[in-house]
Amino acid sequence: MATKPAIRNTTAPRHRKLTMKDIRAAAKRLSNWGRWGKDDEIGTLNYVSAENIVEAAQLVRKGKVMSLALNYDQYGPQGAKSKYPALGRFNPIHCMLRTGTDAYSGVLDKRKIRGTDDLIIMPLQCGTQWDGLGHILYGDHMYNGFDCRTVTSAGAEKGGIEKTKEKMVGRGVLLDVARAMGRRWLPDGFAVTNEILDLAAAKQKVEVKRGDYLFVRTGHVERCLDKKSWDGFSGGDAPGLAFETLDWLHKKQVAAIVTDTWGVEVRPNETDEANQPWHWIAIPIMGLSVGEIFNLGELAKDCAADRRYEFMFVGPALPITGAVGSPVNPLAIK
Repeated sequence: MATKPAIRNTTAPRHRKLTMKDIRAAAKRLSNWGRWGKDDEIGTLNYVSAENIVEAAQLVRKGKVMSLALNYDQYGPQGAKSKYPALGRFNPIHCMLRTGTDAYSGVLDKRKIRGTDDLIIMPLQCGTQWDGLGHILYGDHMYNGFDCRTVTSAGAEKGGIEKTKEKMVGRGVLLDVARAMGRRWLPDGFAVTNEILDLAAAKQKVEVKRGDYLFVRTGHVERCLDKKSWDGFSGGDAPGLAFETLDWLHKKQVAAIVTDTWGVEVRPNETDEANQPWHWIAIPIMGLSVGEIFNLGELAKDCAADRRYEFMFVGPALPITGAVGSPVNPLAIK
């Protein structure tokens, strides 16, 4: 009986470097512009049907709820040492407007009620978050051919994250790539190819279907938590999806893709001619919702324990009008 070929992946892309010609060809090949009408603003979330959600609810057997979010606080992944600029992002700043000390001292008793209030200042993509379809542009256009100038200083007139507020619910599927490769976590520069996605699905006996919310675990967030350091995480080198996986995701017709890395795709990137080339196609061309910096550690352990790599997923974005991204407390329910 013939043995299966070894996975030909180390810590670097196995193919020649991508060129702008490759990126342009992918844009032509994988475009979903007009697929759901000229006015569509939610892209691949259209794949999720009411029947999909009913089927997802039937996956709940234990009543176990797992949050996939990092806490939003000063210990988050932004602002750590990195050779890449932070693009203005910083960790949340939490401030109190009224405190228990104020109440005890009687400072605010004129209101005849004792209570506390607070506020938070934060970039919408500084922690566990969704990328909106207005986040990445292809040339002068965003998803579905909308003019990039529709994203103004007042927000996104098209593709705002609030358009998804009744979405991000359905069947979640975890492909634990790190576990499938026999590793605690993958090394930086490790390119997750189509072959590896198929391998993980086969090993974990789960099928990726139309309308699924696909989670790919590399272990990157867990590595940082284990080392108690986010140095180099934001914008730095990382394991991630190879450019070729865009065709795989397009064929599978997934609703969204989620990873535990800063930017989903492998870093260093597979080209010197563009930054984050996978994003160039996934968001503005395919209209694919992208989740980043999810904490998949607990979910991975639970899936390995009960050997079920599917679950009900609930993780809607905050309906912030005109936003191009959103923080989220995503839940896996089994």
